[in-house]
Amino acid sequence: MQAVTIPPVNTSLKSIEKITYENNKLHKRLCRLVGQAIGDFNMIEEGDKVMVCLSGGKDSYALLDILMSLRERAPINFEIIAVNLDQKQPNFPDHILPAYLEKLGVPFHIENQDTYSIVKRLIPEGKTTCSLCSRLRRGILYRVADELGATKIALGHHRDDIMETFFLNMFFGGKLKGMPAKLQSDDGKHIVIRPLAYVKESDTERYAEVKKFPIIPCDLCGSQENLQRKQIKQLMRDWDKSHPGRVDNIFSSLSTVVPSHLMDKDLFGFTGLAPTGVADANGDKAFDEEPCAVPTTGVINLFLNSD
Repeated sequence: MQAVTIPPVNTSLKSIEKITYENNKLHKRLCRLVGQAIGDFNMIEEGDKVMVCLSGGKDSYALLDILMSLRERAPINFEIIAVNLDQKQPNFPDHILPAYLEKLGVPFHIENQDTYSIVKRLIPEGKTTCSLCSRLRRGILYRVADELGATKIALGHHRDDIMETFFLNMFFGGKLKGMPAKLQSDDGKHIVIRPLAYVKESDTERYAEVKKFPIIPCDLCGSQENLQRKQIKQLMRDWDKSHPGRVDNIFSSLSTVVPSHLMDKDLFGFTGLAPTGVADANGDKAFDEEPCAVPTTGVINLFLNSD
């Protein structure tokens, strides 16, 4: 009879300890990054009632979980209320979120609005539904925020979402515009915050696995495989693999803007510009070559060959 080799007990214990250590590290990193974003942009203040928009996706679950962790140790007092918009998508498991939130012990509100039928009726088959769906959802959530007395509306957009939006606007909209960490809503009545602004999507993916969040897929837009955002997402992932650090530099550039070196006449007073006689570190350096980690030809080829 062939002998069976049983691995030492301490081997499996070490594996468990390592996994636990890595999971704790991830949690601490997320708390640190979210806390840093909140502090940098003064997102949450004393007495705030934060409405966390919970879609059933990994990012909004992570946002709620981390905000609840931070609230326990925060030097200020603020409330959290989770809000889900049930858009009446076919086969939507409407029992999952209430059961999860009740178990979590967090106050919540489920708003029932059939935006799915509206979108399907107005958007031709095969066309992108995201724009209309987003507008409908936004209006409803603003109203709910008023009804609940929420002072801040927290969305689960992460760092990758912010950069994808920047590139979408640049490539397809012809403008330098991203997705800010904090901004007044378009109706002028609310402050919208994105506490995951510094968090990578890969971290929210891993965190969702660790926490075993009950993910609910979006059947309305998740089946659209050729969205421009997905193309941008793939482009960024390719960059991350072939040129480590490039995506980090791009994100850093969003908060290191030099208006005088762009061409927006409303952003900088080019028309009235006159010499002051005082040296300016941001002044034009004529034909000096800007410091760049990647040769210019490499950047050009990158965009030309990124199909």
